[in-house]
Amino acid sequence: MSADTTDRPRTWTGPTAPERLALLRSAESIAIVGASDKPSRASYFVATYLLSSSRYRVYFVNPTAKEILGRPVYASLADLPEAPDIVDVFRRHEDLPEVLAETKAAGAGTLWLQLGSWHEEVARQAEASGLSVVMDRCVKIEHARFHGGLNLAGFNTGVISSKRQLTA
Repeated sequence: MSADTTDRPRTWTGPTAPERLALLRSAESIAIVGASDKPSRASYFVATYLLSSSRYRVYFVNPTAKEILGRPVYASLADLPEAPDIVDVFRRHEDLPEVLAETKAAGAGTLWLQLGSWHEEVARQAEASGLSVVMDRCVKIEHARFHGGLNLAGFNTGVISSKRQLTA
């Protein structure tokens, strides 16, 4: 959670687990805003997971990088070859209103703020514009959770099964 929201109660209510699953299942493309080419960064872990364990078309957005994981990096959402279904955000709290404006202009359907990222005003504005919003949740963890892959993401789920789940 960012420093300016630690003392404030959370009043915004995000989508339920079935609603998040539906968002992930209906999406075909994800743009990672704030993607990093540094393997130690969370966005890099998410990118490698999505590329190897999902069917999504994954786009990287970062105005300073040229290539991540052998793929081109776009300077902004406006430069993408298509409107992404989900915009997965790895940016500072104070940058979120600008990211929302870019997300709306790009025609995306969902604004997804990563773990620790919570901005109720941005969420309200996004929903008022017709966007779905997820905050303080990781796309990688949610995807793995819904598809039986949390053990692959480093979590001991305690579930033993030979049944393979359908990918979103």
